[in-house]
Amino acid sequence: MTSIKEQAAISRLLSFLQDWDNAGKVARSHILDNFIKTNKGKTSPELEQEFSQGASLFLVRLTTWLRLIYMTGSCLDKLLQSIGIFLSAVSSNRYLIEFLEVGGVLTLLEILGLEEIKEEDKKESIKLLQVIANYGRKYKELICESYGVRSIAEFLAKSKSEETQEEVQVLLDSLVHGNPKYQNQVYKGLIALLPCASPKAQQLSLQTLRTAQSIIGTTHPSIVECVLKVLRTMHLEVQYEGAVWSIRPPQGLCPSTAIELIKDLVNYDVCQALLKGLVELLIPSVKETRKLQPKILNDSLVPQLTAHLPVFLQQAAAAKAIGVLARSNTSIAEEMLHLRVVHSLLAAMGNSDHCNSQRQASLTLEYFVQMFPVVEEHVRRSMGEELYQLFLSNAEDLYMKIDSIQADILAANKVNVSKVLHQSGVPRSNTTFYLEAHDKDQLDYISYFQKEDMEGKE
Repeated sequence: MTSIKEQAAISRLLSFLQDWDNAGKVARSHILDNFIKTNKGKTSPELEQEFSQGASLFLVRLTTWLRLIYMTGSCLDKLLQSIGIFLSAVSSNRYLIEFLEVGGVLTLLEILGLEEIKEEDKKESIKLLQVIANYGRKYKELICESYGVRSIAEFLAKSKSEETQEEVQVLLDSLVHGNPKYQNQVYKGLIALLPCASPKAQQLSLQTLRTAQSIIGTTHPSIVECVLKVLRTMHLEVQYEGAVWSIRPPQGLCPSTAIELIKDLVNYDVCQALLKGLVELLIPSVKETRKLQPKILNDSLVPQLTAHLPVFLQQAAAAKAIGVLARSNTSIAEEMLHLRVVHSLLAAMGNSDHCNSQRQASLTLEYFVQMFPVVEEHVRRSMGEELYQLFLSNAEDLYMKIDSIQADILAANKVNVSKVLHQSGVPRSNTTFYLEAHDKDQLDYISYFQKEDMEGKE
């Protein structure tokens, strides 16, 4: 037999539920405001006490209304926050099961793909998915089985809010941990994000990829191409759009997050392809430079904008990345000598269309000259004594002192340290590279820029 106190509590609960059932959108919005204010942070027993052991009766009303109105976005943020109070409460497994049984995960994922829904509402959906994932492996698998990785990754790429994108990263990071059945799916989803147009999404994907890579332990073949393409991002260049470059281009133009991932990847089976790809980027193909340069740039009355060509940004980033890798591992530096990296760095130093390429290539070449006497000998001979002394005195600022003739000499250099090492019997590492097509691109590139310089002098 219930006591008078219990009867009064039940009566209050029934009255509250009746008020909810009879309320319109505005009244329900006020009810949600009060619920969030008074119950945020409560445990499951505390919520049951608040609702006279009938908290689930209110939760089922919330989930029912969610299914009815989620496409319109009305009060969606408050509704999701209220459901979150139930799901994030301590000892709230029962609430979670009730939410999942009515298709809660599918609803949350569908919200992410609706264009008419506000960004703030989608962020609340991501937070709820975080809560669900934090319950453990079984629930992470449920999200992935519901095509969650694709929905979440697409939302990260399209989101306009950096704060929301950071919440998505937290969710993806959670899904890659303790989820052996689907961690490869998350890994591939992160790789697929790298070509997206959002610089923040690229950055967060690269950061999470580093974690995923260490967990999975093997690489996907497409990761090399995708990571190298990130090096041509123009977004960091845009960041310095208003800077004065009278002294030197601003530091940090190379996407450091991508370089950190590259440093990790050289420890895996893609090391061969990665080093080969980086060296190739030092000498862009003529096809690339012509394709990216608009016809309007051929007008002498129009200021030249070639410094903003993605292929030259990629060239500068590759030069910097090679320097980082070489300094961190002498074996990698030695392997790149067999890839004709010295020849390619000298050619990049001759690219007078992009001063940061010249600067990064010069700084990296300085290390090779200091480390390997054979490189020092060939670079001195190729540059000539006057230019070589300028290089030794200040490699970082050398690009400001190179004239057009010296730039042509650098671009057309014939340095082949790899051949000398081979003739001397110096063994290379166990990696094997194929350079024939690369060498053809080098010759085309040199001829193209020599022609451009001659036309500019006429």
